[in-house]
This record gives sequence, structure tokens and C-alpha cells, in this order.
Amino acid sequence: MKSLMRLFRSEPNIAAPLYAEVVAKARSPHWYVAGRVPDTMEGRFSVLATLLALTDLRLEAGREEARKASVGLAEAFVHDMDSQLRQDGVGDPVMGKRVGSLVGALGGRLGAWRKVTAGEESWEAVTGRSLYREKVPSDEALSHSVDELKRFWRALEGRSDEALIGGVLP
Repeated sequence: MKSLMRLFRSEPNIAAPLYAEVVAKARSPHWYVAGRVPDTMEGRFSVLATLLALTDLRLEAGREEARKASVGLAEAFVHDMDSQLRQDGVGDPVMGKRVGSLVGALGGRLGAWRKVTAGEESWEAVTGRSLYREKVPSDEALSHSVDELKRFWRALEGRSDEALIGGVLP
């Protein structure tokens, strides 16, 4: 009976506080004002996916608990996207495909930002694709976003695994 109860018990997501903080960072007005990312569903998704990718890369570089939180971060993202799509009226027949597409977009950003943090690609090029889909509104907007993403990355690198898992972001 105990094993059956464990099947139906929901384990708390270790990365839930971290995910909530990444979402809060993605909602910061500077992305949409100084950075001129379109303040649309797509633009907000772009900022969220970009910050999640950088956060996930930092977790992957951490110890075992941080790597577990990386998986939890992805699970929180999928759960949130599923909830958001349902609120927008997307039904079950297409839900898997839509969530899969969003997960794919996050995965693409992970690969691109992995190259940036390894020094294999430029911050400007990947920021242009990741936040603006190559339609950068101005050099000033791109410069703002690049500077903010570099600052965010450096601060992530300086945070302990425990602080990140607890949701303490720069």
C-alpha cells in the first residue's frame, strides 16, 4: 500500500523557487523598454527562455544537486507552459505539439548559449536570435540586452549551487 501511495503523491519540485525567480527576472521592464524586446507573448517567452537557458547552463556546471535542479527547472517550465496554453484555450488534441514546440525553442537556446559561454559564438549574434529573432530594433537596444545578459551570466557563475537552487538570483 505504501508503494501505491508513493505513486500518487506529488513530489515538490526542487527548482520551483528558482523558476519563479527566473520568471520574475523575465518580467523586468528594462527588457521591453531599454532592450526593446517586443512586449508580446512571443517577446516575453523569448526573454524567459533566454534567462532559463543561461540559468540551466549554470546548474549543469554545478554539483549533483544543482544538476537535479536543472531537471526540475525544465519540469517547472513545461508545467507553466502547459498551464499558460490551457488558459489561452489550447485544448488537449494539440497541447503536446505546442508544448513540444516551446520545449524545442528552449533547447535551441540552450545549445546557442552553451556555445556563447564556451567562447565559440558572440554574445551579440546569439542575443539577436534569442531575444529578437534577428529583428534587432537598434544598436542601443541590442547593447543593453547584451550587457544585461553578460551581467546575469557573470552573477550566476558567482552564485553557489545552494543559493541558486533556493531561488537567489542576481
